[in-house]
Formats: sequence, C-alpha cells, structure tokens
Amino acid sequence: MAGDRKLFIKTYGCQMNVYDSERMAEALGGKGYTLTDSPEGADMILLNTCHIREKAAEKVYSELGRFKGLKAANPDLKIGVAGCVAQAEGEEILRRQPMVDLVVGPQSYHRLPELETLARKGKRALDTDFPEEDKFEHLAVRPKAMRGPSAFLTVQEGCDKFCAFCVVPYTRGAEASRPVVRVLTEARDLVARGVAEITLLGQNVNAYHGEGPDGRDWGLARLVRALAEIEGLERIRYTTSHPNDMEDDLIAAHGDCAKLMPYLHLPVQSGSDRILKAMNRKHSAESYLRLVARIRAARPDLLLSGDFIVGFPGETEADFEDTLNLVRAVGYGQAYSFRYSPRPGTPAAERDQVDPDAASERLYRLQSLLGEQQQAAQAAMVGKTVGVLFEKPGRMSGQLAGKSDHLHAVHVEAASTYMGRIAQVQIVESAPNSLRGRLLG
Repeated sequence: MAGDRKLFIKTYGCQMNVYDSERMAEALGGKGYTLTDSPEGADMILLNTCHIREKAAEKVYSELGRFKGLKAANPDLKIGVAGCVAQAEGEEILRRQPMVDLVVGPQSYHRLPELETLARKGKRALDTDFPEEDKFEHLAVRPKAMRGPSAFLTVQEGCDKFCAFCVVPYTRGAEASRPVVRVLTEARDLVARGVAEITLLGQNVNAYHGEGPDGRDWGLARLVRALAEIEGLERIRYTTSHPNDMEDDLIAAHGDCAKLMPYLHLPVQSGSDRILKAMNRKHSAESYLRLVARIRAARPDLLLSGDFIVGFPGETEADFEDTLNLVRAVGYGQAYSFRYSPRPGTPAAERDQVDPDAASERLYRLQSLLGEQQQAAQAAMVGKTVGVLFEKPGRMSGQLAGKSDHLHAVHVEAASTYMGRIAQVQIVESAPNSLRGRLLG
C-alpha cells in the first residue's frame, strides 16, 4: 500500500543537509512515506550527500554498493541520490550505478514527488537544475506533529564568494535569501510544535538580505530581532558566517539581543595573508582580528569557533606559523580543522599540492593547539551558571543532556520533566568533550 511506504534517509555533511533531509521527508510524506531508521525494509533509500570532504563522490558510490543486496531482494526498492554530490555528478551517477533510480540536486528537491512517480513507473529520473521558482514556496506545509526542542531553519542558500578551494558556488548556486515573512511563518510554526531554539542556516548566512514585509531588504540582524519577538522562542543561533559580511548592526545584535546566544562560528581558514589571497578570501589576518575584537567588545563572553585548512597549495612553514599565531591571538572555544584536499573544478585543484606528510604534521600541531584552547574554554566554565536546554537522556541513568548558551554539551542529574526546557545549571566539572552541571532551583 502507498500509505505504508517506508523512507530511509542517510544525511552527510552540514546542518543545512540535516534541514534539507527533513524537508525531503515532508515532501514525500504526501506520497505515503514515513521515515524509518533502517534501510532494511525501506521502500525508498535517499542519500543526501555533501561534496566538501575528500573523495566525496567515491564514498557515495561505495555506500550505494552496500545496498545491492537490498535491491536484489526487493526489486521495487527505489534508491535516490540527493544533495551536492548529486548536483556535481548528475548523469555520471546514473551511468556508473544502474541501481540508482533518481538523482536530485539541492535546489530541486521540492520536485521529489514528481521524480518518485517517474521512478515508480520504471523511468530513471534526473533533476539538477537551478529552477527559477522558490523551492520553499513549493514544499508541502510542515506537519503539525510535536518535535524536539531545537531546530534548524534555512534562511539563505548559495555563495558568491568563490573561494578557490570550495565547490559550494557550483553545487548550491548564487546567494539567495528567503523572504522575511516566510522565515517568520516557519519559525512560528516550529515554536508551536515545541521548538525553543532555532539555528538559522545558510552557506553564507550573514549575507542574508531577504525581502521584508515593508518591501525593503532586511539584513540578518533585523531578521534576528524580529524572530526574538516570537513568544516561546528562547534562543537564536546562526551559521555559517563569512568575515566580510559581518555588518555593524549584526555585531550590535550580539550585545543587545538577549535571545541571540553568545556563540559565533566565524571561519578564517588561514592566518597567512599570502594564503588568504591565494584562497580568494578577500580579507586579511589583521582585518579578521580587528573584527573579532569588535564582536567581543559587544559581547565579552562570546565563544568563538572557526574553520582552518592546512596544507593549501603553496603553503610554507612560515605561512603555517602565521596560522598558529592567529589562533593564539584569538583563543577559540571550538574549531574545525582539515588537511586540504582538492575539489575537482575548483581553481586550487589545478595548483601544485603541498607534500601530504608535511600537511598532516601541520594539522596535528594545529589540532593540538586548538584542543588546548577548547579545554581551557571548558575549564573556564567551571563554577559559572549557564542556561541549559535539555534535549535527550544523559549517558547515565537519571541524567539529562543538553546544550549551554555557549553550545557546550552539558550532563546534569535531572528529572525527565525537564526535557525540552531551559534551566539554570552550575557547572561543576569539565570533561574532555562536555561539561557536568548541577541543577539550580
């Protein structure tokens, strides 16, 4: 029966893909699909892919190979590839993997119901267009079922920066912002279903300039302030940002908007001006440090997170030392660091590569420094009182786990009645990747 169909989605990569997977499931809900946690017994398997990491496409083909047995046992099983690898590979996926029934890019997944119909008729379906219509306007209305206390909400997609290492402009397209009214409507709907914390998503989220109800473009700061007026929405976050789009009013919002949490992910990628220029980042190490100082002046307790690429083509030991010096100057509470890997079709992929052993050694040194800073930031929380949004059971019986204002994982002895609520917690211990707290009141 159509109404009994099971859908399994495996999501790779960023938070935006998590959001997209939710919307894909909702889009297929009208075709009678409900989510299942296992590919065994599913009527459709969707891989929502990411193209950022090394050998992303090959990993997708490897994953597809694991489903051959399921397809052989159930010829009616439909298998689809979505997301950025789908956008980049397109027809190549259908050519290399005959068991795939449909391929859909990240800007076209609102058309999944039509593609599923084609697949059910035995036709292989491909849609990797950049359609003119707003996919969000064509998606089904989100179901009213209650959900967890935190949620992602995409407000901006695409990127116009064309960093030399990045495929996003090619797989997600040009920067586009959703209209303010639609964002606010979706946010109110999420809050009505039990959401207390919303993270605004975008490939370059602080480049948000959506059409406001007054007919003018609204920046991210104005959107944040409008969201803060929604009763029941207690916390607002956003990711991922570009230093060049950190406008004055957004910096000010970190100081005067109580619902905007004291956490900011602000990638820099390198501390070397020479490498930043080669990356086409269009900012310098010094301008980044000045920006950090301005943001911290507005919100002194802000925890800063960043991204770093080590071993970018042309990087010397002196360039890498510049990165270490920037890290020491900033003091990160969290960070993500990777060894450079070429993405086909990007400018940097055609350049001479750094010796992989040297790059790996540099990455180890960088991650050691970043790890020390993360532990220091967590240790500094001991004795402080923070708000914790409880989201799931803890690691031990009688515990709940949640996120602090600064996005730290916190474990607390608390009754299950606190689930989904924000409570004041005193931090009593710092563990390697989390904090332990004591419930106050």
